[in-house]
Amino acid sequence: MRHLNKLASVFCTAALGLLTLTGCEGGDLYNVNAPDWLSDKIAEIAGNKTTDEPELEGMEEDVYTIGATDYSTGWWAQFSKYYQIPDGAKWNAVFNLNINPAATNTYKNFALILCNDEDRGAANYKEYGAIRFDNQPSGNSEWGDYIDRSLVVSTLTFETDTDAGVDKLGGRVVLTIDRTQGGLIVNITNGTVTKTYTQTSALANLNADAANTNIRAFLVPEGSYISFLQSNIEPIGGFTSKDDKQPISMTLKGAPKKVLLGTTVEEAFANVTATVQFEQEVSMDVTAADLTIQAVPDMFSLGTKTLVAAYNKTYKGEGAAKAVIASVQFEVVDKMFTCLGATDNSSGFWSEHSPAIKVAPKETFVSTFTNYAGGANWNNFVMVLASQDGSTEYGVLRADNWGWGTGWAGEELASKCTPSGGQADWAAWLAAMDGAKVTIYVTNNGDGTADVRCVMVGNDGVTYNQDYIGLNTVTDPNNFYFHLTIDGCHLEFDDVLGAEDNSTGFWGAHSPYIKVPAGQTYTRRFRNYAGGANWNNFVTVLTNGDGSTEYGVLRADNWGWGTGWAGEELASKCTPSGGQADWAAWLAAMDDAMVTVSVTNNGNGTADVKCVMEGNDGVAYYQDYIGLNTVTDPNDFYFHFTIDGCHLVFE
Repeated sequence: MRHLNKLASVFCTAALGLLTLTGCEGGDLYNVNAPDWLSDKIAEIAGNKTTDEPELEGMEEDVYTIGATDYSTGWWAQFSKYYQIPDGAKWNAVFNLNINPAATNTYKNFALILCNDEDRGAANYKEYGAIRFDNQPSGNSEWGDYIDRSLVVSTLTFETDTDAGVDKLGGRVVLTIDRTQGGLIVNITNGTVTKTYTQTSALANLNADAANTNIRAFLVPEGSYISFLQSNIEPIGGFTSKDDKQPISMTLKGAPKKVLLGTTVEEAFANVTATVQFEQEVSMDVTAADLTIQAVPDMFSLGTKTLVAAYNKTYKGEGAAKAVIASVQFEVVDKMFTCLGATDNSSGFWSEHSPAIKVAPKETFVSTFTNYAGGANWNNFVMVLASQDGSTEYGVLRADNWGWGTGWAGEELASKCTPSGGQADWAAWLAAMDGAKVTIYVTNNGDGTADVRCVMVGNDGVTYNQDYIGLNTVTDPNNFYFHLTIDGCHLEFDDVLGAEDNSTGFWGAHSPYIKVPAGQTYTRRFRNYAGGANWNNFVTVLTNGDGSTEYGVLRADNWGWGTGWAGEELASKCTPSGGQADWAAWLAAMDDAMVTVSVTNNGNGTADVKCVMEGNDGVAYYQDYIGLNTVTDPNDFYFHFTIDGCHLVFE
């Protein structure tokens, strides 16, 4: 059975019964036909063998799929099993390589990765390198410190990665890794294209144990998928039989945390995927089109809801004996933001407070929000500078150039405030503050003084500034915090970067540039909502003011690039801690992680970047780049954020 249109009644009984509901009334149930995506995995294609195809011995069935069958799998997102190849042995593998008919890049095929006898992500994991099926001498179709590209011979060579011919790489592929002659011979052929790597010298031993001479091999698709068929070496975890397999469990991925009221189930969860676990420890990723989905109890009212999804197919796409069901919670909201104060401006003075944020000595914290004004000048945002527990109040600063605090009378504070941009016309200013975009900069000078700057872009297009320079009542610079409160107004923290469903691709959205003066540290904080791979998280960009000089691009997963930085050089600059060695756990924790990024301009041509990622698992993950030395002009140094299949919500 290849359709799910008979599942609705079963789904109501099984899934909704599980949730103690009585029926499907009021739900948004929809069914989508599943694509035909797997052919007979083990059938030989008559006449496909060629005279130069290696003779295969001792082959066993090893039938499973690597990569999404809609060709959506990105680089380093899915992997084959590990195949352990002893010194003096030969590994033969057979698989179908499925190339996207719409592919226009030659690298949209697969790469063979050779490594030491360790799992990816292990502390001692080391790679010999990678050999991709396409051959592009001027590109990167091979890489790694132990791979000599001059030893590659191919019957099909591409000049650029946009040459025609990637379709010639598809079909039944035979891969051989030969260690029987003291060196390393890799042969990849599909009968049309053959690529060979011949190294006569012995491989270096990258294993921590010198007596262990094993290497491992695994496959990585990109924009393609692999239907694995046979192997003569049993992989770690064992062979997978060609017998059909029943689904056992399912995990949902990519479900948005918040859905706007009025959005349909189809619209809200179109990008949801699921990992289905089958018998014999086989798993497969499926899309929303393969699932039957319902929002419980409905999508028509505000509040916490449950997304329930069912999958009713075997591994081969036939009707399963029993559907597997998974669920996640989400919220239906009327506005996509976090709000401080009632939206009708009924919250009185000091009635609600944002979380306190520490500002370290020599640091400037940047925060953005939208201000919705009440009926008087003081019915706008209020900033509070205090110690962490609030017992020492350094100052309270109103949006209308007034305030108070320890040692500050109103008239003293007025002398500290330097307004500009039109506040002399208070009626016009108050009208403009209803919906004004506000950016505040709070600086702890570290010497007992603090600076505060507010930039208020009114609904009239006028920019109103408010500066408090050298406020001198900070008795403990190491215990300096600020937060926001309200007085007959409300604030919306609606600065969202990227689509809420994580559909915005790499470099698809950018936050405003923030200038970091020489000798200063500027900090931003945001919620990170992760996508499905390590790189689907926030990206920090260091640049000059117009973006023409890119000092560096730093990913959340300890990688990056920039002027004068190759990836391997950047890796040596990064000092991670707190658990990133377990990348799966880290990626799961990064969905709804609170991230603080501090960027320091040292003023001498170097910069420091420190990231603290407080995961949803309660673990703090750190990432430090100290002394990055490519800042050609310290007086023209900025940073901003971009995204890659994720989204950020700024505080």
